[in-house]
Order: sequence, then C-alpha cells, then structure tokens
Amino acid sequence: MANSRRQQAQADMGMNFEREDRQRETALAKEQERQAEKEAKRDALMSTTSYRIMDKTAKYMDKYFLDPIIGLIPGGVGDVLSSFLAIPFIYFALVQVKSIPLTLAVICNVLKDALLGSIPFFIGDIIDVFNRSYVANLRLITGYVNDDKEVIHEVNRKATWSAIFIVILCVLIYFIVKWAIELGDWIVSLF
Repeated sequence: MANSRRQQAQADMGMNFEREDRQRETALAKEQERQAEKEAKRDALMSTTSYRIMDKTAKYMDKYFLDPIIGLIPGGVGDVLSSFLAIPFIYFALVQVKSIPLTLAVICNVLKDALLGSIPFFIGDIIDVFNRSYVANLRLITGYVNDDKEVIHEVNRKATWSAIFIVILCVLIYFIVKWAIELGDWIVSLF
C-alpha cells in the first residue's frame, strides 16, 4: 500500500521511473543491435578478397622490399608500375568502406610514395626502403574499418589538405618524371 502511494506521488510529480527504465532498456537494446550490425559489417569487410589482396600487397611491397626493387626500373617507370599495385587500396576505401576522406588519404600516400621513389640516381629507391606507404595505407584502412577513433580523426582532419596535396603531388610527379626522361635522353646522347 505504501509502495503504491509512493508510486502515485512520484507519478504526480512527473517521476515515472518505470517508463524511464523501459526507455533505458530499449535504448540499450538498440545500441547492442547497432554494435552487432557494425561488427558483422566489419567482419564482412575484413573477409573480402580485396582486403586479403591489400594485406598480401602490403606485406610483399613494404616488408619484403618489392617496392624499391620495382622502383629500380629507370625513368620513374618502376614507381608508376608499383603505384598500380595500390589500386586495391583505393578501391576498398572508395567502394567498400565508402569514405571519401579515407580514399583521399590513401591516394595521397600512394602519390607521395611515387614522388619519393621517382627521385633519380637510386636516391628514390633508398627512400622507398624506409617509406612504407602500403603498410601505412593498410593501417589507415584497418583502423577506419575497426572504428579506431585516432585513425578516423587523423583521416578526417587531413581530408582537405590531402586533396590539395594530391594536386601538388601530381604536378611534381609530372615534372620529376619529365626531368628523369630528359636526363635519360641526355645520357644516351652522350654515348
């Protein structure tokens, strides 16, 4: 009896704890459902062929130094060829994850690697040994898919600058490759 009077008094004062408890339980159930859907999506993305290709590409290109070896092909051709191996990273970021900022970050890393690798006289190839763009891209994509707050913040913070940097890198790559071709032609003309 005292309990029902207390409930009536609380209801009169706008203190309906049962309704609040039900709302809290409903919200908790929705959050758990959202987390389960998020984990299922993450697992589905991580088990795709594209992700496995990216993982193997990063392993061979950066950990086994295939990137600097391919970069030994003269005239910047090797660096352009090795950049084509980044297509799965760009595809995954753009089509699978559907994130423009992540795609810009991945493209920016690829172009930076191509620019650094195309520096002539084996300097670019030496830099390529230390510049592990494929591993960096895999880290960004994996962190983004796993909802790593630091990675997401880093990608979103750099999105605009990445777009600007991509344009600048394209222009620089053009001039360095042009310079390397002219230098090669000049060396050939000496002989």
